[in-house]
Amino acid sequence: MTAHILLVEDEIKLAKFVQMELSYEGYRLSVEHDGLAGLIAARELHPDLVILDWMLPGLSGLEVCRRLRIHGDKVPIILLTAKDDISDRVAGLDAGADDYVVKPFSVEELLARVRAHLRRTQDIDADLRQFADLKLNRRTREVYRGTRLVELTAKEFDLLEYLLAHPQEVITRDRILEKVWGYDFMGDSNIIEVYIRYLRLKLEANKEPRLIQTVRSVGYVLREKSEGVASN
Repeated sequence: MTAHILLVEDEIKLAKFVQMELSYEGYRLSVEHDGLAGLIAARELHPDLVILDWMLPGLSGLEVCRRLRIHGDKVPIILLTAKDDISDRVAGLDAGADDYVVKPFSVEELLARVRAHLRRTQDIDADLRQFADLKLNRRTREVYRGTRLVELTAKEFDLLEYLLAHPQEVITRDRILEKVWGYDFMGDSNIIEVYIRYLRLKLEANKEPRLIQTVRSVGYVLREKSEGVASN
């Protein structure tokens, strides 16, 4: 899947240049030009990497970085800045940035750093499944809703893992029964509904938005919004 990069840069010409170069390399780009818009985009779009200018109107890049980290967002962040003092570098790293590129910079250097951080993230995330603020680690068998650890039984975990492997896809009950319970399952045909209810109770324990939606007479879909989809 093509990596999605969020670029937050208020210098329009520089933003267009970086956007063009990254797009040419095959990345998907979202671009914002002020700190608050960048913070909102990072929270709503869940990009694979953020390129963040230090000096932004509204919220500074440093403040955007701090707020993302405070809320547990581990997205790789590369700071762009004209500040090159050691104290500035330390401030950027202390705010939670993963890397620091000083202006003016060569596009080759920026691209190399983007590749390095995405590669590192992909290696770490090989066992991870994520959708919105829901994260599942197949290796440790841990599930988090935001920063909250969610305790699941083995079968609840297997069902959620299967749904997370097919986000936004409507999955029929027969397919879930086959893939999660197995071909030879001879138990109660309502077992899926029971386990979906268990999952919802645990994932929405703190009144979090519903992610597992019901598609009447068909099955279920992992989706943030439920327009036209029954949620019972």
